[in-house]
Amino acid sequence: MAEVHSVRRARLRERCAASGAAAALVTRPANLRYLTGGAPVGGALLVGPGEQDTLVHLRPPPDGDQAPDDLRDVVLPSSDGDAAVAAADLAMTLRADGLAVEENHLTVARHRALRSVADGLRLTDLGGAVEQLRLIKDEHEIASLRIAAEISDQALGELLESILVGRTERHLALELERRLVDHGADGPAFATCVGTGPHSGAPRHAPTDRRVEEGDFLTVRLGACYHGYRCEVGRTFVIGTAPAAWQIELYDLVFAAQRAGREALAPGVACRDVDRATRQPLTVAGHTEALAPWTGHGVGLEIDEDPQLSPGAMGKLDACVPVTVEPGVHLPGRGGVRIDDTLVVRPAADGGPELLTITTKELLAL
Repeated sequence: MAEVHSVRRARLRERCAASGAAAALVTRPANLRYLTGGAPVGGALLVGPGEQDTLVHLRPPPDGDQAPDDLRDVVLPSSDGDAAVAAADLAMTLRADGLAVEENHLTVARHRALRSVADGLRLTDLGGAVEQLRLIKDEHEIASLRIAAEISDQALGELLESILVGRTERHLALELERRLVDHGADGPAFATCVGTGPHSGAPRHAPTDRRVEEGDFLTVRLGACYHGYRCEVGRTFVIGTAPAAWQIELYDLVFAAQRAGREALAPGVACRDVDRATRQPLTVAGHTEALAPWTGHGVGLEIDEDPQLSPGAMGKLDACVPVTVEPGVHLPGRGGVRIDDTLVVRPAADGGPELLTITTKELLAL
């Protein structure tokens, strides 16, 4: 993987050179991990000038970890130091004439500190240059996402085989997160969401002490983080022997919307068109006010990456971009339905979108 990270840094170096910056300072943890394979707490990466890059640590790397030949390791003498400031000072020492920084990740105080040590060094905004490189995943990254999806499906499947009535949302969420780790995850990809009864189908519901009751809709949304890569799966079930007519009708509607969104995924398709395809069955049915402002998003080293699938989204999908398709309807006081999947955009010649999360989407009565 060291060679992969080296190639990624070379691509960033080329982008910086094209914009007139001799070096780049990367401080956002996900971007550090993408470019080096690790994200030391408080660390900073100086890409350029020249061919050798520098990773600045606040503490020594673990025993046995050795930087590749083209990546210099610098450990600050005090844990009170600032790796970003030290990296900027190094850029001055190496006579860089410009430094691109991640302005949206720097505090005002940290930006002032950079200017104080890099007096005369032209600071520019790196913007989303690294995030753009991260957008299209290579097969190593997709392989990690597949394993994260397998772990998530396994944890969810095991929960469905247990007794649910009488247990609280909070208890079920904690159990799911424990099962993710038991099956090999680094941890949960995000805070697990469990919603029952009137809480079901809510897009950002935080689990409470409400207990599962007969006749409830139960919505579960979870994801595993594996080697830093994060996926998402969400399903809605009914507690009891038979769902009510309104529950079947609402579930079938959201299922149709989710299927429309999945089928719309293809290279070259506008992100807003995928959102429109997903949203259309729900708006026709009169649920416009009950919809979230998005119907999906990219995933990877973060759970909410570009591209965004929303009415105002810009840009088109590329092959090998993993996204979620996650429509839902929440009816205040009654509950609702959410169905989430993680997929990888693939051309029709390769079989179309690759579904990573495969837990059944049949409306099960548990």
